[in-house]
Amino acid sequence: MNKTIADILDQLKDSSHPVAKSIHHQEHTNVLAIAFKKGMQLKDHKTARTSTLFVLRGSVLYIQEDVETSLHEFEDLQIPVNIIHAVTALEDSLCLLIQG
Repeated sequence: MNKTIADILDQLKDSSHPVAKSIHHQEHTNVLAIAFKKGMQLKDHKTARTSTLFVLRGSVLYIQEDVETSLHEFEDLQIPVNIIHAVTALEDSLCLLIQG
């Protein structure tokens, strides 16, 4: 397992909110690993870049306006630029957010 991902999962044990860290960064691309405990949420926010949310483990609920989309292990979703959205963990989960 990637050392950074192992560190994120270790930090999650004592956290009351999702833990995210960049695992790859270049001029036009950034990849974040985001770990959640069941019930944790990334509250309403926007992204300024083209992004894809990819679920590595567990399942999350992606909420955009009045539309809710469940994502499960190995599923992904394109996140529109400048649209308010939120993500809630339906179970302990690990995701990648690919920006750019």
